[in-house]
Amino acid sequence: MTEREVSCEISEPRLVARKFLARPQHEGVGAVVRRSIGRFELRYFDPFLVLDEFSVTAPAGFPDHPHRGFETVTYMLQGSVTHEDFEGHKGTIGPGDLQWMTAGRGIVHSEMPASQGTQKGLQLWVNLSSKHKMTEPKYQEMSGKDIAEAAVDGIKVKVIAGEALGAKSPVYTRTPTMYLDFTLKPGAHLQQPIPASWNAFIYILEGEGVFGISKSSPVTAHHLLLLGHGDGVEVWNKSAKPLRFILVGGEPLGEPVAQLGPFVMNTQEEIDRTIYDFENCINGFEKARHWRRSDF
Repeated sequence: MTEREVSCEISEPRLVARKFLARPQHEGVGAVVRRSIGRFELRYFDPFLVLDEFSVTAPAGFPDHPHRGFETVTYMLQGSVTHEDFEGHKGTIGPGDLQWMTAGRGIVHSEMPASQGTQKGLQLWVNLSSKHKMTEPKYQEMSGKDIAEAAVDGIKVKVIAGEALGAKSPVYTRTPTMYLDFTLKPGAHLQQPIPASWNAFIYILEGEGVFGISKSSPVTAHHLLLLGHGDGVEVWNKSAKPLRFILVGGEPLGEPVAQLGPFVMNTQEEIDRTIYDFENCINGFEKARHWRRSDF
């Protein structure tokens, strides 16, 4: 971690355009998620398909299931999750660890608790453009200790994707994306640039903060804030406790979206073809025919 002075000039601060409280709901097998993007009020926030804050305790979890046409970003906050797919890729995502999975043309995998107690984390689905939807599956994985960090003036950031406070992530994003995990001490004030053409949101993990303009009302944990137009965002922690939130932004794809659960394409015909491919174990799903996750 480095202490440094960084100039973050913002000429047009983004204001909060919409606010949602993510309420618990059941997902997978016995898991509980707070879904903020991908719910009925907000089906899609280009290029983001889903944001879940998940909580899972064994034997609950997310057993064998497919994906096609997008990326999943898993960021663990507490505990560990074991991941395994039909290509033989498997491992454990521990506290603070990151897995950026490009499902591309097709993956079947499982995500299950790896330890006792409750496992908590975030999963973000990032859409892929039509030219990347059928790319080969790929993983980018990083332990928490290797994620770039920076700190200045009561602000700490973990840079999952993009750049902040002079720290830069090595993660390659096919859909240009920034993903920043900020913690602000009481009294801290953040100014963070965001590309003006990108969509961006904030999700609050702990504490309460003031976002957009200093006279606005504080917002508490489990709220999603969609940011309006501008070239950055300002955040104040006027409380007596630390404030932790993620700031995520991405370049809109501007393409039609056709979705059926874990399959995300551009047309209904492509969805129909994906269902056919999956049911017949072809065109990327060949190994799904005989694969089942192992017992760890």
